[in-house]
Amino acid sequence: MRSDKIKTGLDKAPSRSLLRATGLSDEDFAKPFIGIANSWNDIVPGHVHLDRIADAVREGIEEAGGVAFTFGVPGVCDGIAMGHQGMRYSLVSRETIADCCEVMVQSHSLDGWVGVTNCDKITPGMLMAAGRMDVPAVIVTGGPMEAGLLDGEPADLQTVFEALGQHRAGKLDEAAVHSAECAACPGEGSCSGLFTANTMACLTEVLGLSLEGCGTMMANDPRKLELARESGRRMVELAKNGVSPRSIVGEASIRNAVRVDMAIGGSTNTALHIPAIAREFGVEMDLGLFDSISRQIPHITSLRPGGPYHMRDLEEAGGVPAVLNRLLPLLEDAPTVSGPSLTEIAARSAVKDEEVLRPLDRPYHAEGGIAVLKGNLAPEGSVVKQSAVSDSMLRFSGRAKVYDSEQEAMDSIMNGEVEEGMVLVIRYEGPKGAPGMPEMLSPTSLIAGMGLSESVALITDGRFSGATRGGSIGHVCPEAYDLGPIAALRDGDSISIDIPSRRLDVELSDEEISARLAAAVPPDKAPRGVLKKYQQLVQSASKGAYLD
Repeated sequence: MRSDKIKTGLDKAPSRSLLRATGLSDEDFAKPFIGIANSWNDIVPGHVHLDRIADAVREGIEEAGGVAFTFGVPGVCDGIAMGHQGMRYSLVSRETIADCCEVMVQSHSLDGWVGVTNCDKITPGMLMAAGRMDVPAVIVTGGPMEAGLLDGEPADLQTVFEALGQHRAGKLDEAAVHSAECAACPGEGSCSGLFTANTMACLTEVLGLSLEGCGTMMANDPRKLELARESGRRMVELAKNGVSPRSIVGEASIRNAVRVDMAIGGSTNTALHIPAIAREFGVEMDLGLFDSISRQIPHITSLRPGGPYHMRDLEEAGGVPAVLNRLLPLLEDAPTVSGPSLTEIAARSAVKDEEVLRPLDRPYHAEGGIAVLKGNLAPEGSVVKQSAVSDSMLRFSGRAKVYDSEQEAMDSIMNGEVEEGMVLVIRYEGPKGAPGMPEMLSPTSLIAGMGLSESVALITDGRFSGATRGGSIGHVCPEAYDLGPIAALRDGDSISIDIPSRRLDVELSDEEISARLAAAVPPDKAPRGVLKKYQQLVQSASKGAYLD
């Protein structure tokens, strides 16, 4: 066992002495040492219950004859961090979480570890760590929040953000906004739509690194604790048999994850996370894989933000196993920590609601949830959640309204300066330019709430929340900080968006773009601390914004 390095032999007496201080006895030194990376905290609603899940994991580890050690991992709530300096730290935290897991598992020579996670960057960070270390691992995601109820209709965090736009447009008074605020998030769990956290939970199950059924099982479901215990028991078995993450996740697993992502219409943030995860597993991929698979896989469920359903609906329709059953003819076989292979799980599963989870020949959209656009404005690509775009916005042309920060855009929108026919451009918000590549849910929600989502588009070198809908195109690469063409734009430039043709262009000659870029000077935001280090190391969003 790996842990023999810290517990076996006379020369390890000092290590054993320290371990005895934690409560271990002679008999414990013969058992597998299993870590629990617990991202519990009491500020993130998706994490407030993870202490109970971690306790259940511990019970399972001990039942199976292992010794459990729990350590903490940070977690950022993107919704709370949204719209201010805090959002600069969200994507940055993904790398920090991967590093935390690596530091604790490797420095203590653990035989395996269980990641207890739930939200946007925590799950990808743990998956990256699993691939990087290749130490036996199981991931337990904490489950979705129930949808709220507002005036007899389902509500979620997206409802609150868009209520602010409705208030700005004079459609809601302050009391109505307060009612939405109080109703939308009724309790523990990750936000109830198919936003980034729940997308990544589903894809973790598809990758084979969480137990069957984990991805959509609700946070308040009593079965969640038993699944956590079983994850602990399974972890000990994997550690004893030396079954490592790289023996489970390979090229086929990555392609399967993209297939399911396209079928369910997941968050555009997967275009950052899956390439970064793949890289840690030794699999090379780029944005082209998303687009090629998107053209092959139909969008077969319609969850928020683009549709009427929530995660509870997908769970009751059969969850991820039911999605796999729908896609069975299109899947590649791959191992899972559950034991049965992915296609075996798919074949024995069933769809329980034919409308929530439609058949392949009756999809909500003929193509998958994400499209990758290129053109003279995005030579390396850009990303849009096409399943959340109305038919009228699939092709759109308008005049540019350019902002050099999200805050400038917010001020302009709130001041009523945005008009129909505009393409809002928010730049210098990419991985390097922000730095940290913040999400832009606030401006997109204001636009939607004001009734402009059918007549105003938004493009940015930053990114969008999984809750964003409408003609919102992010990850424009190269970013403005690296003097990509987006840095050349000026107010009034004519921009054309053609999602079916995968084009994003500005009506400027190459010579004019080059001349403007020669005069462009990226703002120096003088980042300090972790943001400074991140700016110096981060790669393009088209490569997953990994650090190198």
